[in-house]
Amino acid sequence: MIEHHALRRLKLSDLRLFHAVVERGGMAKAAVHLNISQPAVSKAIAALESTLRVRLLDRNPQGVEPTACGRALLEGGVAVFDELIKSVKQIEYLTDPTAGELRIGCTEAGAAGFVPEVIGRLSERFPRIVFRVVIADPVTLVERELPQRKVELAVGAVPGSLPAREIETTSLFDDRHFVMAGERNKWVRRRNIKLADLTEEPWILPPPDSLMGTYIAEAFRSNGLEPPQSQVISFSIPLCHHLLATARFLTMHPVVMARLGRYLPLKRLDVDFSGIPRPVGIMTVKNRTLSPLARLFIDCAREMAKPLIKRKYER
Repeated sequence: MIEHHALRRLKLSDLRLFHAVVERGGMAKAAVHLNISQPAVSKAIAALESTLRVRLLDRNPQGVEPTACGRALLEGGVAVFDELIKSVKQIEYLTDPTAGELRIGCTEAGAAGFVPEVIGRLSERFPRIVFRVVIADPVTLVERELPQRKVELAVGAVPGSLPAREIETTSLFDDRHFVMAGERNKWVRRRNIKLADLTEEPWILPPPDSLMGTYIAEAFRSNGLEPPQSQVISFSIPLCHHLLATARFLTMHPVVMARLGRYLPLKRLDVDFSGIPRPVGIMTVKNRTLSPLARLFIDCAREMAKPLIKRKYER
């Protein structure tokens, strides 16, 4: 067991140095980054291991990598620095409650629809707020970006299974994915289309082994159909919209994105298909105090989501 006097010997500089060594994969690279000598780095790591009485790094020909104990220290160090940054920003916010930086994670679909609406309203009211937005799929947001504190909150479709002890969700609205096409596509003017009519069309879909890819495959199979063979496989919304504009391709998009993305040339097809339900919410780390800016964003998002709840899925 690590004694209390050993804990008192730990310094923030030790954590910063250890993080640099792991991040850069070696003592020499960390020394260059920190502008100190390599022997000084090696001595500091050895002293840290001696203080904690565990091995923190495994050495190999390629460099170093953290042991299980090293990863535990690294995660704790990230949390410590994150809380310090939050404290500084909290002080800045208290000095000027209309300024500061908010780190947001969102999906590609969210970045093309709902999230810009919220940012637009807040930035108009509080022009000194800086929004740092990270784009990732929902699983990456809840399994990496939030736990590693790279973002304070994440907006997007809520994954079917969440780590209940770690992630808290604020529900916003229920969205659905429907079949979409460019406004000049031949199917746009047709009515009462069957899903089976579209299986041979060129599709743009996410990877079949992704969460959304799985949902799309299940939707076709539940209608007695094999999923279409995608001609283009990608998560990229800009790529998808560029190809949809050629009037050749079909895809599945959330209806709220199509409704809010007024600049997007998207049309929902009149297909006999109930859509793929995707509840949308704001995800945060449990038992972590949110900054005033995060609370401001959540309040604004909930207010702007009310009309979306009422309108449901009409065209």
